[in-house]
Amino acid sequence: MAATNFSLVHDYNALDSDKPVVVLEGAAGAAWIDDCLGEFAKTGARTFHLSCDFELGGPWAGVTELFSELLREIQQDRPDLIESHGFELVYLLPLLRRTVNIRNPNLTDMAPRSERTRNYPADRAVRNIHGLIDLLDEWKTADCPAAPWVMACDSFDNAGAMGSLFFRELMRRRSKRLNIRLIAVVAPGNGASACESFDPAVPTELIFRRVDVPHPASCDSVAAGAHAAALEERIGDDELERHANLPSLIYLWKRAGRPDKLLRYRFLALETYNTQGLYADAIRCGDGLLDLASQQAPGDEDLRWLIFQKLLMSHLGLEHLDVSLQLAEEIGLPLAEKNAGRRNQLFYLMAMFYARFQKPRDFAKGEEYLERSLAAVAESDLPEGERHFRFVFNRNGLAMIRNFQRRPKEALELCRSGFAYLNEHLDANEHRLHRSILLYNIAQVYAAIGAHSEAIEYYSATIAQDPNYSEYHNERANVLLQMDRLKEAEADYLRAIELSPPYFEVFTNLGQCYRRMGAMHNAITQYSRALDLEPKHHLARLGRAKAYEEAGERDAAIDDYSAVILEDDMLWEAFGSRGVLLYEAGRLEESLADFDAAIELKPGVAELHENRAVVVADIEKLERVPLSNACH
Repeated sequence: MAATNFSLVHDYNALDSDKPVVVLEGAAGAAWIDDCLGEFAKTGARTFHLSCDFELGGPWAGVTELFSELLREIQQDRPDLIESHGFELVYLLPLLRRTVNIRNPNLTDMAPRSERTRNYPADRAVRNIHGLIDLLDEWKTADCPAAPWVMACDSFDNAGAMGSLFFRELMRRRSKRLNIRLIAVVAPGNGASACESFDPAVPTELIFRRVDVPHPASCDSVAAGAHAAALEERIGDDELERHANLPSLIYLWKRAGRPDKLLRYRFLALETYNTQGLYADAIRCGDGLLDLASQQAPGDEDLRWLIFQKLLMSHLGLEHLDVSLQLAEEIGLPLAEKNAGRRNQLFYLMAMFYARFQKPRDFAKGEEYLERSLAAVAESDLPEGERHFRFVFNRNGLAMIRNFQRRPKEALELCRSGFAYLNEHLDANEHRLHRSILLYNIAQVYAAIGAHSEAIEYYSATIAQDPNYSEYHNERANVLLQMDRLKEAEADYLRAIELSPPYFEVFTNLGQCYRRMGAMHNAITQYSRALDLEPKHHLARLGRAKAYEEAGERDAAIDDYSAVILEDDMLWEAFGSRGVLLYEAGRLEESLADFDAAIELKPGVAELHENRAVVVADIEKLERVPLSNACH
């Protein structure tokens, strides 16, 4: 049996558990949960009863309720936090867009739907989760750090990907510091998997509590339809209201037995969540949607094509390669067969599948599909401006392949000529996002071949067009760091941090910068921030170990090297560095074992052999000393 990070208790009261996370299996119904929370409230705890049911609340079910309850207090106590975390909050609570100003929007967020040629990577949505946790941390630490909070998350096993991850990461990062306990209520049979979803470092207890509670009456279809119709009328043409109420509209029209309405709103959810990079939750909304479209709108091929596109992009975003290829071949090809515009888009996506996502990459097949995509543009009846754009977009795909093939001159020329072509044929305000991406691609190629000055020039040109895209500042800083222009790199890293919810890579990079500056305690702070966000990030752990070592904090350095080795026992440098520190601590046998491990992994490093020889010599000296003297 595999080891678990949780204990199992039968017919036990959740109030008696001392674990920060309790997974309660089999307790159905809200009444029991409220009774349980009432007992906690008697001890002075603040309690939250949150429904995490995706069907009721969408991707952020449970999280939306939590922040809706706290929002007014935070606004009153710390309005600066609302402003600094506005980006995360409006994704969670769309209606806040009316009152919260989103600072520093970038071209990806502002581009018209028809010009949005960049999809965010899947891990970018995770930044919002960490930003929201930081918001809670900053506010509760200042307002009520010691006050216990107890959150009961009903239907936790039916939570969306984002909602579930928020609570798991909250408990990993801040359960102890913020004095938070979580009761995750799940259906019978789902307890063990729910426990295993939490980080192993978070003590978790699985409790079986078999309580017979009458199931709530199902929603009357007529009442559900009336409620949904009234909600639609209230929303009218307000897109923000529609976005905020999408989960309710889907739930109600499903209960009302209106598949035509269900089709409309589930498609809107698929489109919305895909655009936001919530790919797993978008797929959940799109599951079975193609069949529903065939039944409810059998002649609407445009709708089926749009559903197909969003599903394909979501699966590609999660690197579900087998599913993506099956979708493209079984759904995409028949829909695109008689439409050149669709063939252009489909063949481009298939080129990306083979040349970018598939491992190993198949550049020949990728290039073949790019040529088929380009031929489809020539056959299409697209407007002239759109034909010009798609030509350049296609050649940018070829530039990517040339870069992967280590043919940088050709990649650079394709990007440069594409940028000039757009400037020649399109109005200056059209496709601003893609123009910036072409400059960015040039910068990346120069950075990859070590042409640092040219890379800086093109990163700067890209930033001039899209100054609020965090990654551009982070990547320019990386080049500046290689050039030893440390103060400029520091400024860029700090700007990257300011422009985005937190992501571990930029804090690791800033830590590297500070270590190069000799500012070891600053470096340790930034590495620690990165590891708070991603504990398994080896570069941050190794960097912090080296910073501790250089700061003279030997025991902390040994602990970090040990943690890295525990995760990856193939890192010879970690063994070698720990071996030196163990030697300095007088732990000679352990030091020798580390040098042996390092040499086995990297036998050609002379310094490892030299250090091992020193350790062996000292061990032999000790062995020659009489025991009575050695004891002194």
